Amino acid sequence: MNSPLAYGDIKAATERAAGHIRPVTLTLFDPGAIRTAHRDPLDDRDPAPCNVWAAMEFMQHTGSFKARGAQNFIQAHKEAGTLPQTGVTIASGGNAGLACAWAAAQQRVRATVFLPTTAPAVKVDKLRAYGADVELVGDEYAEAAEACAEFARTSGALASHAYDHPLIAAGAGTLMEEIHQQLPQVDTVVVAVGGGGLFTGVATAARHHGVRVVAVEPENCRALNAAIEAGHVVDVPVDSIAADSLGARRTSTMARHAAQQAGVPSFLVPDEEIVKARRALWDHRRLAVEYGAATALAGLTATGGYVPQCEENVVVILCGANTDPTTLTPRPLS
Repeated sequence: MNSPLAYGDIKAATERAAGHIRPVTLTLFDPGAIRTAHRDPLDDRDPAPCNVWAAMEFMQHTGSFKARGAQNFIQAHKEAGTLPQTGVTIASGGNAGLACAWAAAQQRVRATVFLPTTAPAVKVDKLRAYGADVELVGDEYAEAAEACAEFARTSGALASHAYDHPLIAAGAGTLMEEIHQQLPQVDTVVVAVGGGGLFTGVATAARHHGVRVVAVEPENCRALNAAIEAGHVVDVPVDSIAADSLGARRTSTMARHAAQQAGVPSFLVPDEEIVKARRALWDHRRLAVEYGAATALAGLTATGGYVPQCEENVVVILCGANTDPTTLTPRPLS
């Protein structure tokens, strides 16, 4: 998909999604929870902390933001009369497949989902509970995607995509519309990036509203960061604790274009900081999110991450919670 996403695409997605998705909830972190930039040393006033909200998008249908794009994709094809009897198919690390299966089930359409064999069991089990046909192929998303494309060619199923499709990205952008509607004074939105569907939608809407977007990726899943650095989309190695949701081998051309248009700062965080951020959300807020969601928060808490200015209004998107909650607490000593 080579065409840039437009703000009009997001407005259309917002109309389609009305009544079908859960509006995002914003919750304010404790004052001083996130460090801020230093004031001018000649300014002797007490520094005002930044204001940081969590966008609790993990409370969305299917446990992640992906429900927005899937709903827009299915609804748009329903409107156009292009939903085939053979159903829809998608390759996914888990979350996009769950969203596709959920949206398809609402229209009584068959969904066939291809996942890598490394996909978490919790996501596989939920897919089957939605009635999806599940195919486990290869060790990475890219291998599952190849098998999915072949299935679409031979079966006639409508091929969706986890992130690289304008209807998927536009649906994800409805999240930014809700954030801006609830918090018009927002200055900055921090978003974790995998393939780039959420990032593309959020960045496109944010640019329209004059809001800064900060992109955060694991150090060893840096598809967008590498594309920004190279000036074009490139393949990257995938090796991170957050790879099940952020493990795309390459970002989309739409995402690279959105980053270029908006001058988006890109930050990389190590896995240990992602683990710490996820554990902090559990310890201090009792929020059980997946590593991909914690990556966004790590972009604010890790050394070398984004440092807000005093009084800056920041929203960090917690994008998914399809995770095994038993990994949040230490194992008892034997």
